[in-house]
Amino acid sequence: MKTNTLSRKQEIYRIAAKLFKEKGYSAVTMRDLAAAVGIKAASLYNHISSKQQILSETIIDIAEQFTEGIEMITIQDSDTITKLKAVISQHITLTANNPYGMAALNNDWMHLEGKLDYYLALRSKYEKKFEKIVQDGKMSGELKDVNTEILLYSILTTLRNLYLWIPKKADLKKDELIEGLSVTLLQGVVK
Repeated sequence: MKTNTLSRKQEIYRIAAKLFKEKGYSAVTMRDLAAAVGIKAASLYNHISSKQQILSETIIDIAEQFTEGIEMITIQDSDTITKLKAVISQHITLTANNPYGMAALNNDWMHLEGKLDYYLALRSKYEKKFEKIVQDGKMSGELKDVNTEILLYSILTTLRNLYLWIPKKADLKKDELIEGLSVTLLQGVVK
């Protein structure tokens, strides 16, 4: 029988990401985290080595999921609009599954120690793949010849900030959000 309960470590990571969002990474102490988890600070070290470990693993895991996802999207044998909808779907899914982790990714990445260069390489790779989808769409005539940088900034800013909105939507229907956001973000560029 499989259980849906989080492991203690997963619970600590989830609570830590929530605290990072609420207070900011730098303001959260191990004592704060231990109190929020409901254990003594010394016991926390049985599960994790540091606050940095939580931040690093949280951000890198999500960044790797985004990079792997967009790599799969770019090799699909489909049109540009389908690929862009897949990018939007990926953002919505990852954000809905881990809004506090997404907050850490967006707000606290600069605090990464030892993995900052790796994270920045993942982010750059992701943005280049996204840009290629747009460039291919413009070349094929599926997208208007708009400024690629402005288009990417507009879409990515919206997608990267979904963590602010999604947790407030208790009645969120993911498929409706994917379709609605796809229409809203892409209608202005579809010929």
